[in-house]
Amino acid sequence: MQIAQTQSLCPVCLRLVDADYHLEGDTVFLRKTCPEHGTFQVPAWKQRDGMPSFKLWKQGSRIPAYPAHPATGIDRGCPYDCGLCPEHVQHTCTGLIEVTMRCSLGCPVCYARAGSSCEDPSLDVIGSQLDALSHASGPCNVQLSGGEPTEREDLPAIVRMAKDRGFSLVQVNTNGLRLGREADYAAVLRESGLDSVYLQFDGVSDDVFRTLRGRDCLTLKKAAIDACGRAGLGVVLVCTLVRGVNDHQIGELLRFALAQGSHVRGLHFQPVSSFGRFPWGMDEAPRITLPELMANLESQSDGMVKTEDFHAPSCEHPLCSFSAVYGRNDDGSLSAPMGAACCSGGTGPAAASPRVVDNAEGSRASRAFTAAHWSSPQGKNASLNDAFSRFIANFGADRRFTLSAMAFQDALSLDVERVRGCCIHVVAPDGRLVPFCLYNLTSLDNVPLYRSTPKAGGRA
Repeated sequence: MQIAQTQSLCPVCLRLVDADYHLEGDTVFLRKTCPEHGTFQVPAWKQRDGMPSFKLWKQGSRIPAYPAHPATGIDRGCPYDCGLCPEHVQHTCTGLIEVTMRCSLGCPVCYARAGSSCEDPSLDVIGSQLDALSHASGPCNVQLSGGEPTEREDLPAIVRMAKDRGFSLVQVNTNGLRLGREADYAAVLRESGLDSVYLQFDGVSDDVFRTLRGRDCLTLKKAAIDACGRAGLGVVLVCTLVRGVNDHQIGELLRFALAQGSHVRGLHFQPVSSFGRFPWGMDEAPRITLPELMANLESQSDGMVKTEDFHAPSCEHPLCSFSAVYGRNDDGSLSAPMGAACCSGGTGPAAASPRVVDNAEGSRASRAFTAAHWSSPQGKNASLNDAFSRFIANFGADRRFTLSAMAFQDALSLDVERVRGCCIHVVAPDGRLVPFCLYNLTSLDNVPLYRSTPKAGGRA
């Protein structure tokens, strides 16, 4: 039964094609047909008893927030004209800048295919990227990524460059190995102005890390958490979730995160998508849909969190994420949910009527919440530059805990409607802003749509 229509890409030739969502049993599939390469489908939403339905979760309408300063015109249409183009309907919440492609790991699963020996971008290039992001998006949040950013000895200088430009949050996306090895390194980053560490943390046993990261590294990652706590850095644990690898550890990972102390500000799940480097065929990927993850969180936490706690986003498209914010108890448990978290709009899956979401307001609230809640638990963040941010920061953020997930898209699951509403944008070396999923998207034979190409494209 067809329940929604959209557009997608052929995963072979990256041609724009019509697509639809259709319900078979308890699963909603995204299905599309390329006139040259045939029909493809992928599970998008598994809805069982007690779970939010696809229609209820997705219902509502949105007031677009078009770019104030589009960097590209409209030529071939979405998704080929990113820059952002004038038809993109959401502002930037987080601008991601890749400061290196070098990495201290060679993960079997890596969206960036990191580990190459190519030359790092210069400080001048990174400064130009930061300026382009500031011009396009104002004081959004910045994530320094890669590759592994801590491979750069001048990372503290890059952090200072971002802070000097007034961005609301400066965060490093890291595997944590250097933070765990070098006792004083976290303090060096904190002194340079770093607010938050987005720490790759896939499980609570080394067999998970051997599978997903190619080596044992749990001990170093625990040491990294401790070092960040001593330095006064906020930490978000980020789990790449793969069916049959670590989905049985969801509850244990939540309890682990809560036991670390208030500097661990949240736990964020990213169900695996197939772009960059991955060890399976894209059509055989061990996918986990968002409602399955919600159900696992409830069952594996023994009811400490519940499916009805989670909210659809008011920033990005509703099929992209969920989140909740909880009170944090001294005994390592969670109190009743306090409402919406980073990108949520305050309306849970049981909403009685469709929402009308103002994308501009959703983006502003999301940026402010994230900057306040994921920042350092010690001291004031001078970049919290509006009343809402200061209110959140002064209202006991260290007594709260966020639980969230983001479902990234690959060439099989891509939905153009979701892409147009994306709020996480990679700043390309030439200063264009490209939605994260599009920037990293690759075809079945690993042809990129944007990454490592001088201009937007794809095959017609």
